[in-house]
Parts: sequence; C-alpha cells; structure tokens
Amino acid sequence: MKAVFVEQPGGVENLKYADLPKASPGAGQALVKIAASGVNYIDIYFRKGVYPAPSPVVLGSEGAGTVEAVGPDVKNVAPGDRVAYAMARGSYAEYALVPAWQLVKIPASVPFETAAAAMLQGMTAHYLTHSTYPLKPGDSCLIHAAAGGTGRLIVQMAKMLGAHVIGTVGDEEKAKQAKEVGVDEVIVYTQEDFAAKAKGMHVVYDSVGQSTFMKSLDCLRPRGMMVSFGNASGPVADIAPLLLSQKGSLFLTRPTLANYSATPEELDWRAGDVLNWIEQGKLKLHIHKVYPLSDAGQAQQDLESRKTTGKLLLRVA
Repeated sequence: MKAVFVEQPGGVENLKYADLPKASPGAGQALVKIAASGVNYIDIYFRKGVYPAPSPVVLGSEGAGTVEAVGPDVKNVAPGDRVAYAMARGSYAEYALVPAWQLVKIPASVPFETAAAAMLQGMTAHYLTHSTYPLKPGDSCLIHAAAGGTGRLIVQMAKMLGAHVIGTVGDEEKAKQAKEVGVDEVIVYTQEDFAAKAKGMHVVYDSVGQSTFMKSLDCLRPRGMMVSFGNASGPVADIAPLLLSQKGSLFLTRPTLANYSATPEELDWRAGDVLNWIEQGKLKLHIHKVYPLSDAGQAQQDLESRKTTGKLLLRVA
C-alpha cells in the first residue's frame, strides 16, 4: 500500500511516499480503506520527533473510509461500514489499522471528506466548550486563531451555548471569515493589542502557544480559566504557579482530546454531536484545500505557514 512516513525525524524533506506492507487486523482492530485523511499539527509534531514513535512513523491521526476487515471480537463495525476516526496514527496511507472502538459510523448524507475534516477538530472544539470549560449563556470567551480549522468550530459551538465571543485573527480577510461564523468582536492581532481590548474573559482558548500565552492571562477575570491546547507559534515557557495567584487566582489547563474521549460512550457523544450538527446544517466546516496523498509535505508546509483558513485534507482514494 502507498503511505507517507518518516524514518528519521526532521523537515518535510524527510517525508517518504512509498510502499509499506498492508497489515491485517488483530483482536479489537479494524482495517479501514482510507478515502480522506485530515492534516493536523500533531502530524508535524510526529514528523519532527516532538512526539517520538517507532520507525517507520506513518503520519496522520484522522481519517474516513470504509471498513475492509475486522479482527476477532469486533462487534461495533463490520466490513462495508462507512466510518471516521481520530487519535489513531496512520491515516496518511491507503489502509490503516484502527482500534475498532474508536470508529464512528458516518451518516449517509455526510461525504468522506467532510467526515475526515470534522473528527479531530470537531471533537476538540466539543470538549473545550462542553467539558474543559463548559460555556453557558452570558459567558465571555477569547478564541485565538478564530478563522482556523479548530477556531471556527469553537466559535460556532460557543455561540450555540450562548457565549459572547471575541476572536483574534492575523489579517482582514481572516477577520471577515471569523465574523461569518459568528464572532461578536474580532481583533486583528497584527494591528491591535488583543490584551488591551479583551478584558474580563471567563475563558481563553489558545492554540497558538508561545506568542499569545502571557498576554492571554491578562485577559482573564479573577478565577478565569486559561486553556492552552496548541503550540502553533512554539511551546509555552515554564511558568511559576504563583503567577496564577498574582493575576487573579486563575486556572490553567493543558488538555488533550485523548483524555476527553477516553471511553466509547464519551467518544460517541462528541463525534455524534459533531456529525449530526453537520448533517443538520448547524455546524459549518470550511475545507481550505484537498491535496493528493503524495503532496502531504506541501500540505504540512501550508499548515505551518499559518496562512490557511479552515481544514486541510489529503485525498487518498
């Protein structure tokens, strides 16, 4: 099978598009024929070796396709089912072995590319707004990268829950796109100091990291929550816990999707909400670009440039 992988961590020049053996499902596994794969920052972290893994490291943690075969004792899916998943590495390939419990069935009207675009970012937006800091009517939140793939979905879910949303973006075009998905106030951070304009927030959702973290703390009200869930500008430096006290007895968390979708029931809740909202037209995805699998390196470069809006996908089949 064709796959995109690295044998040595590094830049995009280390990516290989070549044949690897096609595996067979073991107990509790399903073999999925991948139709589309999502492109996410976690793929870049695996490519660079930030997250180590045994070589060869097949990239991609999100995909959609058709179940080809199942291992012993698998009851929740069967060959021929249309499925999607996240949090199982190996989707930059024609076939992927996935723990069967992580697979969710796709509604008939939802295309593979849409499902692949929805899983990781959609469930991330869900746990951030429904669990990490459960938003309620009247809450105010600051969402960084509000025109990005995850940011757009956080905005829409925050508005569903009745929150007042301030979003930061890098330019006027992204500001327009953020307003289209429901942001109440947009701050172009290259032109304005977001910390001076966004005050008294109940929660900050920050996927940017190093360049926004410290100023974000100044946006929170006493006992507000800082949710740091990404490192697009680089990892956040170490901080002293006393700083949280000095800035108003703040809460700080660094959550991951795996801990918020740790059981089949929780996974079904989050994925079910996301896919059903898409099917009903309540949640709108924006797919920025779809690349052939062989162009995975270009897709990752485009994502790292932070010049894209919405979701990037690889078309596998």
